[in-house]
Amino acid sequence: MHEVRVTEIADGIHQLTTYLNEIDFGLNQYLVSGDEPLLFHTGLRSLYDSISDAVARVVPLRDLRWVGFGHVEADECGSLNQWLAAAPDAIATTGITGCMVSIADIADRPPRALADGEILDIGGHRMRWIDTPHLPHGWEAGLLYDESTKTLLCGDLFNQWGPYPATTTDDIAVPGAAEDPSYALTPSSPAILRRLAELDITTLAQMHGPAFTGDCRAALYTLAEQFEARIAAVAVA
Repeated sequence: MHEVRVTEIADGIHQLTTYLNEIDFGLNQYLVSGDEPLLFHTGLRSLYDSISDAVARVVPLRDLRWVGFGHVEADECGSLNQWLAAAPDAIATTGITGCMVSIADIADRPPRALADGEILDIGGHRMRWIDTPHLPHGWEAGLLYDESTKTLLCGDLFNQWGPYPATTTDDIAVPGAAEDPSYALTPSSPAILRRLAELDITTLAQMHGPAFTGDCRAALYTLAEQFEARIAAVAVA
């Protein structure tokens, strides 16, 4: 079992953090409470017992109604079916592309596919799905924006190695972030980030780092500029 830190980083949004000492890296899930509680990011299959114990400190597992994630990857949805087994009324949810190419087959129950801009009202939080193809990774990628708390569950857009606090006001768009080889950059990547920056965001809830409560718009614009420079450099080369 791993220790999982549980912190409420916005009204009704709990960050569940597991720090993996063996790789010096942390993973977050976000539990959004409401009439129909939603878990965003499932965590790895091997971490299910630790994470589910942490979730149960906030809501009974059987009460989970939605299990969402931004793209198809082990830390995003590896334990999906374990959550579906623990919560008989829960439904997997992600974007249309992800459901079509993977989750409709992988999930033990049919998923709920979300269109770009579609609202999932969980009672107390209005969660808006935003397609972000190839950002940060596959073509099925997307994010959830909670209109109620102005929190963007931004997945892997910003990553931090090592242990980290639950929240920070330090600038997360550090120079060099765009050099991260995990990003699947395309010519549309800067425009997607600028679209996100135009949202009214008070918190950027990272998957691998603290929830950022500083100037979220500036952080996203800075990352867009770094991506733009990296794409331009490749085009010149």
